[in-house]
Amino acid sequence: MDENGPAFKYLHKKFTRLSVAKIKEGVFVGPRINQFFRDPKFEKLLQSKEKQIWDAFYQVSTNFLGNDKAENYKDLVQDMLALFQDYGCNMCLKIHFLDSHLNFFPDNCGKSSDEHGEHFHQDIANIKKRYQRNLTTALLADYCWTLIRDAPHVHYKWQAKRNRKSEAD
Repeated sequence: MDENGPAFKYLHKKFTRLSVAKIKEGVFVGPRINQFFRDPKFEKLLQSKEKQIWDAFYQVSTNFLGNDKAENYKDLVQDMLALFQDYGCNMCLKIHFLDSHLNFFPDNCGKSSDEHGEHFHQDIANIKKRYQRNLTTALLADYCWTLIRDAPHVHYKWQAKRNRKSEAD
């Protein structure tokens, strides 16, 4: 987003406690994003390409991350990611996770409370500490394994392939 553009200035005025760097990086949480969804003034200040990206983000937020998952959610996510890439957005770990693991998301992401979002941040923080703040593919794989392990409907097998004999034999 252009730092001299009207939308950026509006964000800086609206969130005075956030630094320019955080606004530029787009460090916003759910309640702040919901404020933007209800704010018609913000949408009018966006330039044409920014407006396209905002509309795609809104579609993904309501039709995929909301209470009901639309049938075309994969297309919506792919369109949003393509627009992000064309615009030159630096995508964070969460966006890559969204892109790579669409099938792992439940049908009703919106019904998850903010505690679940906080739980995600705590899990990622713990894993980052374990990997000494190095963002690697192993870190992402470790997080994916915790998701699979915690999912009750996923069946997986983790046991030794050899037969153990009892001491009585």
